[in-house]
Amino acid sequence: MTTLRALVAAALLAVSFGTAVAKLPPPPPMTEEQKAAAAEKKAKAAAAEHAALMQAQDRVVARYKAEHMGAEKAAAPPMAPATKP
Repeated sequence: MTTLRALVAAALLAVSFGTAVAKLPPPPPMTEEQKAAAAEKKAKAAAAEHAALMQAQDRVVARYKAEHMGAEKAAAPPMAPATKP
């Protein structure tokens, strides 16, 4: 019986929420100033994301060089190419 009550309550909640959202008016159109501010905000966000990506790539390159350059110094020299008899 408790499960049936929970299902009925969930269905009633879903229907009432859908009705409430459907009655909301659409947002007003954006003005030119708002459009310019949104474009500027988007450009700043893209620049910040690009800077963060560049920093991450620099960290990865520095770590790769630190790990692999040290390993190359300790490794044996490469073998000469094989020749056919």
